Amino acid sequence: MGVDAGTAPPEQAGAAGDDKRLKKHFGPIGLLFTAVGSVIGSGWLFGALNAAELAGPAAIVSWGIGAVMFVLIGMTYAELGTMFPHSGGVARFPHYSFGSFASFSMGWVTWIAAAAVSPIEVLAVAQYATNYLPWLETLDADKNPVLTPAGTGICIALLALFVLVNFFGVRWFARINNVLVWWKLAIIALVIVVFLFTSFDGSHFTDYGGFAPYGAHGIFSAVASAGIAFSFFGFRQGVELAGETSNPKRNVPLTLIGSVVLTGILYVLLQIAFIGAVPSDAVGKQGWANVGANFSAGGDVLATFGPLAAIAGILGLGWLAGLLYADAIISPGDTGLIYTGVTARISYAMGRNRNAPEGLSKVNNNGVPWVSLILAFLVGCFFFLPFPGWSQLVEFVTNSTVLSFGSGPLVLLAMRRQLPNQVRPFRLGRSSAWVVAFLALFSTNLIIYWTGWDTNWKLFVVIAFGYVLLAVHQTLAKGRTARLDFRHGWWVLVWFAGLAIISYLGDFPEQGKHAGNLGVLNFELGAVASVVLTAIVMALALRSALPRERVEQILAEHRDDETEAVA
Repeated sequence: MGVDAGTAPPEQAGAAGDDKRLKKHFGPIGLLFTAVGSVIGSGWLFGALNAAELAGPAAIVSWGIGAVMFVLIGMTYAELGTMFPHSGGVARFPHYSFGSFASFSMGWVTWIAAAAVSPIEVLAVAQYATNYLPWLETLDADKNPVLTPAGTGICIALLALFVLVNFFGVRWFARINNVLVWWKLAIIALVIVVFLFTSFDGSHFTDYGGFAPYGAHGIFSAVASAGIAFSFFGFRQGVELAGETSNPKRNVPLTLIGSVVLTGILYVLLQIAFIGAVPSDAVGKQGWANVGANFSAGGDVLATFGPLAAIAGILGLGWLAGLLYADAIISPGDTGLIYTGVTARISYAMGRNRNAPEGLSKVNNNGVPWVSLILAFLVGCFFFLPFPGWSQLVEFVTNSTVLSFGSGPLVLLAMRRQLPNQVRPFRLGRSSAWVVAFLALFSTNLIIYWTGWDTNWKLFVVIAFGYVLLAVHQTLAKGRTARLDFRHGWWVLVWFAGLAIISYLGDFPEQGKHAGNLGVLNFELGAVASVVLTAIVMALALRSALPRERVEQILAEHRDDETEAVA
């Protein structure tokens, strides 16, 4: 894709300056490693097994598709993140182009998704640790792992530790994270090498139903439902923490695109190693769809609580299993630590937008939005209630997070018209911007469609509840809220309704097995419907975008807010 330089005079570069109270302690490696540390969380510990069960050996293709989709989405945010290096950018960018209603809609979805990630990572720690601390979790009637009361207490304590580390600011946090990321990269590379050279059976790629035993449906389902899309979400740290990095022009694009490319390569190699190393008898009994339940050592409980460690144990590699059990604390723990801070930055951004209580934007002397941090902890504890385990919660986080990313391509194109002379340190070429934006929004819509109605309907209920909260806030804080600008953001409702209709008519999550949806649209027709919806939403959004004068007014309001005293 072509990249050209911005044409605005230098003085415009700071037109949208961020909150000066935030500390700019993230350098290029610190910011990149924050994203990589977010990406390599619990997804790699469970994703290889879950993807293989849905797609067979073709799960390799699923990881490649997921990586390409998130590179496209990341490219749109690379331009926006260098134009407006603001913490909580995913929630703030729609506010600049489409006003308060659109930004609340996207900010609410973003915050709910982010608030669930740290608890999910804590659950992943507990799920692996159950192998040697069996009192942490048990299996429900459907053989989904759920926390015991003692396990719930341990998880709450771990989440509180994440809050404590974040409270002391990004400099301390970045130092801890850099060390943990080097460990995580070393462990995943070690697993790949050991599986490839210790017990690799190439026949697994052709036998047992062939390379793609469940066809295209299985390949694309795995992107949304196996933890693949979830595993790439960490790229967003380049946007969410852009206001706290020393050189956004260099560091933001490096983080957004580099983190996806680096981890995408590792994930594909890990999936190849997993397919070749999984015990042949586990695949031969009932095929790839039930491979996790047929591990010959330890039974389905062992595979459920730690699939990679289970394979290592079966291969007689006790030392590797021990390292994996240790990493099952470090990898998800590091990601949970990161997302605790990210969740606080999102609600901080909504407070700055004034479509949520302004108290959420209070910052302490360490440059940390402490009220938002406490809120993230309180809401995070909710996810430790006896819900089904890791994989079930991941599907909900996947569709809500991906939906929040969909506004980026629209803001990118709208800003080309609204602020044509704004300095763009990273700029997509004129024609490539349209291509990338369309494909990025299309990818967003596809992933939500592939997630399936059984999960999507819950997302739309949560969105509706968010609008109730917005109405309450507008009533109670009348005169202190941002102008709603509904006529510039109403297209969001068309987008959400279109996704709901396509999902309800579709045949996901499982072909031939529906959870209340009609199954009228097959894979091909669902893709066509998603293309049409993408075109409609893009046209409506660009037609409804705020006029230039209103955009400049909003940006001026944010600059004025920078003079507020530190809480």
